[in-house]
Amino acid sequence: MLSFGQRNIGIDLGTANTLVYIEGKGIVLREPSVVARNTQTNEVVAVGEAAREMIGRTPGSIRAIRPMRDGVIADYDTTVAMLKYYLEKSLGGRGQKPFVTIGVPSGVTTVEKRAVIDAARVAGARDAYVIEEPFAAAVGAGLPVMEPTGSMVVDLGGGTTDVATISLGGIVSSRSIRKAGNALDEAIINYIRKEYNVTIGEQTAERLKIEIGSADVEAAKALDGAQARGRDLVSGLPKTITVTAEDVAIAIKDVVSEIIIAIRETLEETSPEIAADVIDHGIVLTGGGAMLKHLDDVISESTKVPVFIAPEPLDAVAIGTGEALKSIDALRKTK
Repeated sequence: MLSFGQRNIGIDLGTANTLVYIEGKGIVLREPSVVARNTQTNEVVAVGEAAREMIGRTPGSIRAIRPMRDGVIADYDTTVAMLKYYLEKSLGGRGQKPFVTIGVPSGVTTVEKRAVIDAARVAGARDAYVIEEPFAAAVGAGLPVMEPTGSMVVDLGGGTTDVATISLGGIVSSRSIRKAGNALDEAIINYIRKEYNVTIGEQTAERLKIEIGSADVEAAKALDGAQARGRDLVSGLPKTITVTAEDVAIAIKDVVSEIIIAIRETLEETSPEIAADVIDHGIVLTGGGAMLKHLDDVISESTKVPVFIAPEPLDAVAIGTGEALKSIDALRKTK
């Protein structure tokens, strides 16, 4: 194990948010994965929360960019700029070159993994390693991943949902689908446009999802609604509407169904022994999507398996990448 002075860092480089874990300190940074650039000079204007606030509000000369798409790098140069900013901010700008472990979706290609490693090196890492997000999430959730017993984790991020069964330090079966938090937001935007003739922004859709979103349409009928402001498609003027929780549940129903299908398919691929372990220990949900109301109940009803939400679902992948640094020799061999 490397010394604390070398500042080993674990990063959950997500489509929606980036979390940074420093060995010995825990999670030290939690910011949106957004960068604002001046399109004329290519200069970085803002990163993180400050850049996120600019989405939909920038003049023509400034563009707010999400450089990660579906869990992988979509804009390499912007990702490098974002990583460099977050590394310097996490380390206090002292010019240290840390060893970095970064979580990636389970379905990424070798080329996509290499892009993440190269971006981290260019951003200032001494060396970089990747770890599959469902495995990192299982570690962060405290599951017995190194033992001869099967565990199942569902990591619901911004761009991807990763489903995996894990035993003896490896992934036994897995699925990675591009249906997660962002797809839920898009579904809400599309539903409100169709049903109310009002277009809302992605931040408003995310707020509705968090405040009144439910995976169960029937259960949503007992929840209060919420106001949403947008633009009337008929008059073109600003308009405030009241959206019911049932509206949101209906809007996201298809996305939730696709997530459940991925979970069922992963279970169907597992051996009888691991399936028995999963029945005994349950399915663990991590990621921001795990906090969607009634999602655990809906998954449990569909799979007939107990479902639990990790103690710190938002932090599980970041904690897992940080814990992986304790086995850095094994990471080097894997690399």
